[in-house]
Amino acid sequence: MGKYLPTEPYRGTRDFLPEEISVRQQVFHRLYEVIEVFGYQRYDGPILEPTDIYEAKSSREIVEQQLYTLTDRGGRRLALRPEMTPSVARMIAGNLGRLTFPVRWYSHPNCFRYERPQRGRLREHWQINVDLFGSPSSAVEIEFIELIHAMMAALGATPDMYVLRMSDRVLLNAIFTEILRIPADQTRPVAGLLDRWEKYPEDKLRADAAEIGLTDVQFTRLGEVVQAGEAIVAELSDEARAGSKLVEVMNTPAHDLIKVDPLIVRGFDYYTSTVFEVFDASPDNRRSLFGGGRYDNLVGLYSSQPVAGFGFGMGDVTLMDFLTTHGLLPEPANKVDAVVIPTAEALFEPARTAAAELRAAGVRTTTPLESAKLGKEIGRADKAGARVVVIIGEQDYAEGMATVRDLLTGDQERVPLDEVTNAVKKTL
Repeated sequence: MGKYLPTEPYRGTRDFLPEEISVRQQVFHRLYEVIEVFGYQRYDGPILEPTDIYEAKSSREIVEQQLYTLTDRGGRRLALRPEMTPSVARMIAGNLGRLTFPVRWYSHPNCFRYERPQRGRLREHWQINVDLFGSPSSAVEIEFIELIHAMMAALGATPDMYVLRMSDRVLLNAIFTEILRIPADQTRPVAGLLDRWEKYPEDKLRADAAEIGLTDVQFTRLGEVVQAGEAIVAELSDEARAGSKLVEVMNTPAHDLIKVDPLIVRGFDYYTSTVFEVFDASPDNRRSLFGGGRYDNLVGLYSSQPVAGFGFGMGDVTLMDFLTTHGLLPEPANKVDAVVIPTAEALFEPARTAAAELRAAGVRTTTPLESAKLGKEIGRADKAGARVVVIIGEQDYAEGMATVRDLLTGDQERVPLDEVTNAVKKTL
């Protein structure tokens, strides 16, 4: 006998069985409803994009280590999309003449990154992206803060389960130049050091700091900045604070819905001001769930017309980990509501007719494909999650009747064939 092909999916990707799809659909549907209530419209784009749209502004880690790339027969360099933001910026730039701003869009694409699979990270994931284009106002930040809390509430999460940590690239650059006194060519590696501050012990951070050229005094001061948190904003110049969208948010009631945190850096080069991440507050899953921020220059890669942008991507892997940690995953929905069971071969046609009427009424209905004992078919129906079975027996059918049995309570009644649909819907 020859060797069989493997049954496992490609490493870092997943198969979703019907029960898992049912759970995922319920979760995503709740999020779609909230996003659309806020006035966002769904869009989509191609899974393949020119490689250079990521090389221009995505993080170096993605570009240098994680892109799935190919060259087509025309010699064009393409990549499986690792994120959606460059694509939506391209779409906005390509349709400027027909759009009315501000534009509120959302999508739910699958994205690909070649990285080491681990908890919270896989090579393929689905990501809800929400973006707003066309307004430089800090009212955008406030809208997104409210939206994020509404989305989390729709999933059953309470505010003690997560924290929305927000920072600002304008303030961060001011921290580097005004407080740490570091030159411009050191800002990127210092930002990277800050981004991993909570992930490594002090001796490792100190060694990394020395490697990128920070003095002991600068490293110590960086630690003080981290400890100061929001208070560090008061030490910055009026000019820096005046250019910050986050400072504007801090002067509104939305301040109470966030934690101002200079540790939030975000790896993408296209962010220009506000950046944020939502973290799980549980000690069993203390990690970033999703994040985003303001990118006011990204559309400028494709057009001379400046268009401000703000958005985030919520990945399904970390989201499902969060819901699992807090016991918030919904139960899989029933695969079927009703099963119409004929007790004899000659009754299959009447059973199919009854099933068709139930389906027309919106009842998820199946019928057996082959003759089997009644008890076995009822057992199959129960295992499939059906609430009701409709039994069409020879004597019942001869009298124009059928038996409707509630599998949950065991109650049953004989009803006329033309009343089966009403009887089933009353039971469900």
